[in-house]
Amino acid sequence: MEYRLGTMGFGYRAWSGAFYPSSLPASKYLEHYSRRMDSVELDTTFHAAPPPERFEKWRDTVPETFRFCVKAPKTVTHEVSPQHGITPMLDFIRSARHLGSKLAVILLQYPPTFTAHELPALAGFLDRLPTDVRFAVEFRHASWIDVAPRLLSERGMALVCAEYEAPPLEPVATASFLYVRLIGVHDRYPEMNRESFDPTPRLQWWVERLSAMRDTVQTTWVMFNNDYAGYAIATAGRFRKLAGLPEPVEPTETSQQLSLFD
Repeated sequence: MEYRLGTMGFGYRAWSGAFYPSSLPASKYLEHYSRRMDSVELDTTFHAAPPPERFEKWRDTVPETFRFCVKAPKTVTHEVSPQHGITPMLDFIRSARHLGSKLAVILLQYPPTFTAHELPALAGFLDRLPTDVRFAVEFRHASWIDVAPRLLSERGMALVCAEYEAPPLEPVATASFLYVRLIGVHDRYPEMNRESFDPTPRLQWWVERLSAMRDTVQTTWVMFNNDYAGYAIATAGRFRKLAGLPEPVEPTETSQQLSLFD
């Protein structure tokens, strides 16, 4: 089983001096990040769907082996019902395809108010998505626990395994890949450049369960949030050691050296 580790976002000023050199401008953060990590979950796409040109610049800033997981816009998952979300979703996918081979997974994260009463509408929505793109779907209402695995396994989509404040549910494989989000509680830590506690026992729980699924899935994506332990980069490194994964090898060059904000 291949692991891909990343963080939820990369443009944190708090990481300056801790992960990014203090003198490094924000326009160079992605380039620096992509030479030390092999994937990232783009949260900025949730707040506003970027134009194709922005996806192209992200694509050309990182090495060939780097992969992007992109979060579907809230205009799709939070602001309309599934039957009205298909048009903005397909528009978003067309733009995201400009990442080329570096597009790995599109994440659909639904809010806690989204219940399984929406099952028929969501099934129709998912059936209209392209089959050559990997999708992971996150539910935050308990009514989905019993119905989501079948819904997604029938379509080869991953059921997101997430940890917030409460103990997580056992991970379930519904596709050829797993998508894990270690999120935590928002705004719990005043600083985001160091771990505020040792998350080793919680990470070990994940390592043991994911390792047991090595014969079931091909790739496991694990995304770390600063809110999980205070500093996502350090927590990802801690997970890497617990899982016995090699340290990432820094690429010798990127596709093009472009600024994220040019």
